[in-house]
Amino acid sequence: MVITSITADKRFPRRLVGAAALDVSIYEEVEADRGATAQALTVVVLSSLAAGLGARGFGGGDVAGGIAFFSAVALATWAAWALLTYEIGVRILPEPQTRADVGELLRTTGFASAPGVLRVFGVLPWMTVPVFAVTAMWMLAAMIVGVRQALDYTSTRRAVAVCVLGWVLAIIFAGVVGFFFGPRVS
Repeated sequence: MVITSITADKRFPRRLVGAAALDVSIYEEVEADRGATAQALTVVVLSSLAAGLGARGFGGGDVAGGIAFFSAVALATWAAWALLTYEIGVRILPEPQTRADVGELLRTTGFASAPGVLRVFGVLPWMTVPVFAVTAMWMLAAMIVGVRQALDYTSTRRAVAVCVLGWVLAIIFAGVVGFFFGPRVS
């Protein structure tokens, strides 16, 4: 089973913690390690499931449906953010030395969702908003580090611009999906 082999890899927990700690060397490591793609996907799935579980703190009726819906929206939002970041970073705001490899960017942005695993603590109603706000900002910071490394930027400001623009567009996407298709929350 893939998950078993991923979690059995002793580098995975170190990478997960290092990515959350914004350790540039971890982002360089996963960028270069083609074998880390499954690990990055695992981080994104864990983060999305944590969002679905944590969103229970917002209230609502159907527990299983709500968890599934919010998990799916979190996953789709990450995918939109990663795609937008790639397009903006490579086509609109590249630096002269930017060499884009989709796999490298997916690995670094996948690990950038490591702080999102903490969204599971949003299940406590009095913690939901603070947990989601803090993890959103933390994931944005992690994304900036990951994008800077994956796109070989020398300017952190450029990475900030790329990530914030992609983030805003991805949040709009999530808001539209949630508004039209989401469960009603109290």
